[in-house]
Amino acid sequence: MPPLPIARVPLDERWDWQLDGACRTADPTLFFHPRNERGRSRDNRDRAALYVCERCPVVGMCRDYAMRAREAHGVWGGLTEDEREIIFRRMDADCVPEHAAEAS
Repeated sequence: MPPLPIARVPLDERWDWQLDGACRTADPTLFFHPRNERGRSRDNRDRAALYVCERCPVVGMCRDYAMRAREAHGVWGGLTEDEREIIFRRMDADCVPEHAAEAS
């Protein structure tokens, strides 16, 4: 199995915002599901993580990092993996030149 791609950390990224994250005092397993977790168990985990994000003072900075780094795993900035994947697909589709899309 090929290795999973790592997030592309933006060169200008600052990390000090993480010190104020509500997740620092939460159970880290809320934010990253075990391999192959599906259904109600995964939904409950995501819901609990999103609840932490709702009260986080740096949720916007966290979301900005996750989107710019194209973070593929976990709940970041109040967005689940699935929610970010939908956004990434839309962003990628918007970046395809019209003539390239027509040729395929």
